[in-house]
This record gives sequence, C-alpha cells and structure tokens, in this order.
Amino acid sequence: MTMKKIAVLALGMCLFTIGTKAQTLESKFGLDSANTILNASLYTEYFKQKNFEEALAPWRYVFLNAPAFQLNTYVRGEVIMEYMIRKTKKKEYVDTLMMVFDRRNQYMKNNPNNKEGIVLGKKGMAQFKYANGDINMIKDAFHNMMKSYELEKDVPPMQVHMTFQVACALAKENQLTKDDFINLYIDFADFVDKQASSGEKGCDDYLVCKANLEAMFIDSGLADCMTLNDLLVKKYEANKDSLSVLKDIYKLLKKQDCTDLPLYATIAESIYHKEPSAEAAYGLAIMFYRKNDIPKFEQYLKEAIDKTDNETDRADYNLNLAQVYLSTKRDYQQAKKYALAALKSNPNLGQAYLTIGLAYASASNSYEGDEFEKRTVFWAAVDKFTKAKQVDPSVAEKANEFISKYSVYFPSKEDAFFRSITSGATVKVGGWINETTTARFKE
Repeated sequence: MTMKKIAVLALGMCLFTIGTKAQTLESKFGLDSANTILNASLYTEYFKQKNFEEALAPWRYVFLNAPAFQLNTYVRGEVIMEYMIRKTKKKEYVDTLMMVFDRRNQYMKNNPNNKEGIVLGKKGMAQFKYANGDINMIKDAFHNMMKSYELEKDVPPMQVHMTFQVACALAKENQLTKDDFINLYIDFADFVDKQASSGEKGCDDYLVCKANLEAMFIDSGLADCMTLNDLLVKKYEANKDSLSVLKDIYKLLKKQDCTDLPLYATIAESIYHKEPSAEAAYGLAIMFYRKNDIPKFEQYLKEAIDKTDNETDRADYNLNLAQVYLSTKRDYQQAKKYALAALKSNPNLGQAYLTIGLAYASASNSYEGDEFEKRTVFWAAVDKFTKAKQVDPSVAEKANEFISKYSVYFPSKEDAFFRSITSGATVKVGGWINETTTARFKE
C-alpha cells in the first residue's frame, strides 16, 4: 500500500469515526483528531521500514499535538531520537529524548503498561550516556536512576551497573560522600545477589553485574580500611548466620588488603566454623601469622594444604609453611620438607628451590663434620640457587645474589688437595641434606 493511500484511508477513517466533541491537548486524539490519526499512520509505516528520518516529522506532530494518544508515541519516539542523535550528534535531539521520557510519565501515568520507575531509569541512563562531562546532568542522571531503583526494586543489571558507574564518578568529584558510596555498593551487591540466585531468566547477567560492581568498587580507591570496617561491622552483626554475606565481606576485606582488621579475623573464623574450606583455613593461617601466633599458623595452614584441590594453591601453601620454618622457627629440615612438597605440586616454583638453598646454607654450621665438610654444604646450596633460576627466570636476580653471597664460603683448593678432591669431582653431602654435588673452589 502506498503512503498516499495510507494517508487518505487514515483521513477517511478519522472523519468517519470522530465526532464533533471539543478536543484539547490532553484528550486522546489531541487538538486535531484527523491530523493525529493521519500522522500516526504515516510515522508508523515509516518506523516499520526503519526509515526513521522520514518518520521524524509525522512522529513529532503526534508527540507535540496529541501527547495522550498512545504509548507507542514514546516507545517509538525513543528509538527515533536515538537514531537521530547517532546520525547528527546534535544536542537538540538529546533534549527531545529527555522530553520523550518526561512526557511519557506525564501523559501515560494511567497506562497499565507504563511504569514510572522504569522510565526514570531509562532517562537516567540516557542522561549519563550523553552528559559529555556535564556534572549537573550526571547528578540528575544519578538522581533519576536511584529514584527508579527505589520505585521498582527490580531494575535490569545494566541499570545497576550504570548507576554505580555514575556513583563512582560523583564520589571522585566529592559530589557523593564516601559513606553513601560504600553503602550503595553494599546495597547493590545484596540486590544482584538476590536476583542472581532467583533462578529466573537472565540471572546470569546479574552475576556479571556483581563482578563489574566489585571491580569498580575496588578500582575507585575510595574504600579505605577504617571506612569499610565501620560499615561492614554493622553488616556482619545483622547477617552473622548468612554464609554468603560473610564470604562477601571476607572477600572484600581481603581484596582491599584490610586483613589486619579485627573484623577480618572474626569473619574468617566464622566462615571456617560454618564451612571448613581450604580458603578459610588459609585466611586464618595468615591472620595468626600476623599476630605472631605461629602454632595456630601451622595448624590452619596444614589444614589448608589438606583440604585444597588446587595444586597451585597447594604449592603456595607449602611454600609459605617452608619459609616460616626457615626464617621464624629455624627448623631447616622442615623447611626443606615443605619446599619439596611445594615443588611436587609446582615443579617450576623457583622460590621453593631458593628456600631449600637457604636452608642448606643456614644449616652449614650445624652440619656434622670438620670445617671442610661444613663448607661442602654451600656446594649443595648453590646448586639449588642455580636450579631456581633455571626453572623460574623471575627469581634469577635473587638467585644470582645468593650464588655470589655463598660461593665465597666454598672450600679452598688447598683444603681439597689433602682430601684428594679435585674440581669437578662428584661429592656426597650427607645427613638430612642428602645431596650429590660437584666440587668447586673459591677463587
């Protein structure tokens, strides 16, 4: 059907069906019912063809002269304005888009398919999208999206994401207090948790949203430990029995490096008692280490090693335990034991070889034998430093430092001469060290 025929048909229908009742701007067909139906028919046909530029003029007539005509005026008007903004980059179309949202809530408030909060959310997102750095427009965008959230309490994940993105921008400009910013994060995190666990269609999108919220929150740099503590203590007190909330608080404190807070210790122990996992045990181990409670550190780290199914984590846990035995307890045999366990899980863990080398070097004075035999221990130690940089180039600088430091303790050629040991000879270093090494001499 041609556009001309559509127009004539629409006009004929209008003249046939519309009586002589006085009309106003607020009436369904506006000031001129014939023109309203004619222009609505025209822009609808163009809209269906995605010819938004041709649809613009007849749509504008209906929008301005019959604002109460139908919801589609606003639904389609939003699409037309977005197209014109993309095409022309003109601010006038941004202004008209804002009018579309405002007039929709004004004239469609009694339409059961129109929700004020949803429209405010759409307006807020559009305001932020087209603010171009205008702080007043950004503030208004935040206000509208928050009002939308308060009215609906069931907003899409993209709106939650964008609202928090605006909050970050405002907080950095001191237009939103730090407390309000952190409280908003806590509120939104709770909301997306509930939506994600609802099992309804689209709940996976809320999981993505939650990850994005967390990333923005951490990257903002606005959440210092004391501020977090003041707010999260209240959340903990209100949710002591909720494992999911405890885990979120624990995760947030850990990522923000707030593990020295008393709250962190409390949360870690609460999680462990409810769900004795490797991660929880490790958290407790680190906490007790910082408190210099080494027996508790050992207890929980060994539990973490036993419980974890992740070989990378197992390697790291064993290495941590080895390093504490080396530096704090000076139990060099145990340091070697756990470093070897770390290497079993991760053969390329250079730090583990460094730890074994340091354990050997530190134990040289207690090695059974005379002075010459004690010095042979440094051959075995340097072997481990050399192995460390071979398997893990990231530790090469530290390995070379140790090689230089401990090579000066090698036996001299003179001492070796009297034992018939020549350079390159194979030598056994016994005891708990139990290594076969190669004879080398200090310069």
